Amino acid sequence: MSPRCETTSARARFLPWAPLLTLVVMVGPVVAGVLGTIAPAFGYMPALGGDGITLNAFAMLFDWPGITRASLLSVITGLAATAMSLLLVAMICAAWNGSRAFRVIERMLSPLLSVPHAAAAFGLAFLIAPSGWIARATSPWLTGWDRPPDLLILQDPYGVSLIAGLVVKEVPFLLLMTLAALSQIRARQARDTALALGYSPVTAWFKTVFPRVYTQIRLPVFAVLAFSMTVVDVALILGPTTPTTLSVQILKWMNDPDLGMRFLASAAAVWQLVLVVGALLLWRVGEIALAALGRRWVASGARGGATRTIRAISLTAALLSASAIVFGILGLLVWSFVGFWSFPDLLPGAFTTKTWMRHTMNLWPIVSETLIIASVATMAAMLLTLACLEAEERYGLRPGSRALWLLYVPLIVPQIAFLTGLQTLAIFTGIDGNRTAVIAVHIIFVLPYVFLSLADPFRAWDARYGHVARALGAGCNGVLWRVRLPMLLRPILTAAAVGFAVSIGQYLPTLLAGAGRVQTLTTEAVALASGGDRRVISVYALSQTALALLPFAFALFIPAIVWRNRKGLRHA
Repeated sequence: MSPRCETTSARARFLPWAPLLTLVVMVGPVVAGVLGTIAPAFGYMPALGGDGITLNAFAMLFDWPGITRASLLSVITGLAATAMSLLLVAMICAAWNGSRAFRVIERMLSPLLSVPHAAAAFGLAFLIAPSGWIARATSPWLTGWDRPPDLLILQDPYGVSLIAGLVVKEVPFLLLMTLAALSQIRARQARDTALALGYSPVTAWFKTVFPRVYTQIRLPVFAVLAFSMTVVDVALILGPTTPTTLSVQILKWMNDPDLGMRFLASAAAVWQLVLVVGALLLWRVGEIALAALGRRWVASGARGGATRTIRAISLTAALLSASAIVFGILGLLVWSFVGFWSFPDLLPGAFTTKTWMRHTMNLWPIVSETLIIASVATMAAMLLTLACLEAEERYGLRPGSRALWLLYVPLIVPQIAFLTGLQTLAIFTGIDGNRTAVIAVHIIFVLPYVFLSLADPFRAWDARYGHVARALGAGCNGVLWRVRLPMLLRPILTAAAVGFAVSIGQYLPTLLAGAGRVQTLTTEAVALASGGDRRVISVYALSQTALALLPFAFALFIPAIVWRNRKGLRHA
């Protein structure tokens, strides 16, 4: 389409401002929240008697006996989960890219990504617990256990189960980002050239493709690192308890009846932000060191590689990661219908619908609330994304790397670091504790994912269709609404499904913006974790997963139905 479009309508006059509005929606609340966290951290909160700048809150924080342990747990689990996820994704791509197995892995990405973190964590917990399915399956013929073993597997003090839960969920995300990066470079040509020079397939991929891919996925990797260090819901389910990770402890201080603990919570949130920045810098130093070693490795001309071994390891790890989610959800399904299930029986002795019947009446209002919040947040994010992308097209805007960094600001800045301040500001302005506040906060996190999911298909659309439509008399708005958007129906629905799933899985933003008064499936499921009733937990976690999967089903079937007589558009 031509960038010279008339702007007489109100809708068209809005377009030039869409990128700025999108930027304000994504970055503005983060900046305001960080400032709202820093002020109480240094003692300034007049409403609670803090009229001066002091370091008392930081002194209290570092006097807390568990600060060193909690800080180390956050850093180690974050770095370990990120490094393991990235290594696994790189091995899968190096060993299997272009194969039939790799195409199967690609098709599994959407359903794996749609499973909320909390549901995946519950599923994994039910698998690896001392009385879980793995222990039950191995008891008769391997271990001989007739009762659950006295082993600290879940919530272990070293955070191993937490790292496993994070890796299971972050591998699909990083793999999706890697696939998007591979489509932007000539990966196949580079790899084929290296193969022709005698390099083994894995060595060829790591030497010629991975360096260019990593520059494309550096920001997603940073987002994974920041998230893994500061996640709350997964840490509550799988993480250590004595002490907890720092982000969980901050939440406890935030919910303390003593309002004076807000100063301590804010100081801890600032410290958490410092830890994340330090971890990112440490990661960057590691990048530089590995890049230097990699250049020496490339210059050495070594062509061999343990291709078979890496293929076996990567495929096994990929299967374990996917199986953990699949069998975890299957375990939730079984537990939701369990009657009596004694150890070490592999399957329950009886099935019943009593748990579902008992909680259905309480479940529907929560499902409705979750649907409303996710739908409105996704629609708002989609409108901003479409307006921003259309403004790029019409006015010749070309966002650079700085714009991409700004897009990742809500994903890299720890939630606990700015939501703490944002909640404080919301309380003072009287807009907290309601559905509108929760939707507004959800948009901050949904918008980047919707934008990232839709930007490439939107920009890759063949502009010649627009030129033909303009030649036939259609205006810019006509081309957008009657040609471009219908042709991009599948990518739009997929992006909406991603945004919907992101909103469904938001725990900390819902809890803080809703002040505990707005109930969603995620907040209720995590709250039930402390009760230990696996049947009830399974009902809520399954409902959460089903709600997140539903839009992906729509994204798959609606285009096939709408374009049933248009073969080319059914798979567009």
